[in-house]
Amino acid sequence: MREILPALRRWYAAAAPFGLATVVGVSRSAPRDPGAAMAVGPDGEVVGSVSGGCVEGAVFELAQEVVASGEARLETFGYSDEDAFAVGLTCGGEITVLVRPVTPERDPAFGVVAQSVLEGRPVTVATVIDGPAPRGATLAVWPDRVTGTLGAGGLDVAVTADARGELALGATGLRHYGPHGERRQDVVAVFLHSFAPPPRMLVFGAIDYAAAVARVGDFLGYRVTVCDARPVFATPKRFPPGVEVVVDWPHRYLRGTDTDERTVICVLTHDPKFDVPLLQEALRRPAAYIGAMGSRRTHDERARRLTDAGLTARELSRLRSPIGLDLGARTPEEVAVSVAAEIVALRWGGSGEPLTATAGAIHPSP
Repeated sequence: MREILPALRRWYAAAAPFGLATVVGVSRSAPRDPGAAMAVGPDGEVVGSVSGGCVEGAVFELAQEVVASGEARLETFGYSDEDAFAVGLTCGGEITVLVRPVTPERDPAFGVVAQSVLEGRPVTVATVIDGPAPRGATLAVWPDRVTGTLGAGGLDVAVTADARGELALGATGLRHYGPHGERRQDVVAVFLHSFAPPPRMLVFGAIDYAAAVARVGDFLGYRVTVCDARPVFATPKRFPPGVEVVVDWPHRYLRGTDTDERTVICVLTHDPKFDVPLLQEALRRPAAYIGAMGSRRTHDERARRLTDAGLTARELSRLRSPIGLDLGARTPEEVAVSVAAEIVALRWGGSGEPLTATAGAIHPSP
């Protein structure tokens, strides 16, 4: 989508209707991921791709029909065994594509959303693809505001909450709801398209606990980096595929690394010569979560050293130490779950209490 936005903005500013096709579902060896987009504008101009060439001709015709009719369409394309020349994916996969007409009248928020995407400001666009809600209806969700509607207040509330969850992870995917946002029903299908890079998780200390924390961080959608100054421990084979492994002094690596309000920092080095200079750097920069492993005695000694190094009480209050929630964890995997639980609770304001001990809504209104 980002690559084709200049053309889309040009058409939109000129009030020229165009058909926007978005991949909303894939299976097997489909060539493009959900979120891949293609658009057909005035005079048949085409930008983008949904399949790398396999079904673009059919999508082109579908987009023109959608613009003419003003009605969104949902189509699935797959491999045809009966006719090798039929519209289909030669890779054997299957994609589901939503094609909807876009004009300033039909989608008044499109221009604002496009501007946010171009400026790198996070936003999720929720689009109805199937069910009793109006197909093609959109709801744009930013961290601090919402515009548009999917046709029902309860549906808007539920989707807004989920959209912000996906946005926090930079994730894109399909969700299902009841007609009024009921979470345990499968009536309305909504595609959540997030425009934000995945948040970073920086894990310092290449120990067994780090491998487990990196694994759960990857599962939660973070882009994970493990850093350790000891090359004998900081080897990619000790960590899950896709996890970046860096050999460097932790404080030096962090000093040269950008962080933001979504970044998670887990300090598992458990050694003052690493911990203190690293936390001096970490506690004075943007981050959503900064946790450090160690016993309570280790924490007290570490806090004393950090105070002596000049950190203020306010800066020290950002440190989650000992790291994790009290789950009685023993193994590295259990500790990783406790760390992940604390990160999630801090992100959404959860109490960490068992739900049986709490009252009120499980998912508070956004």
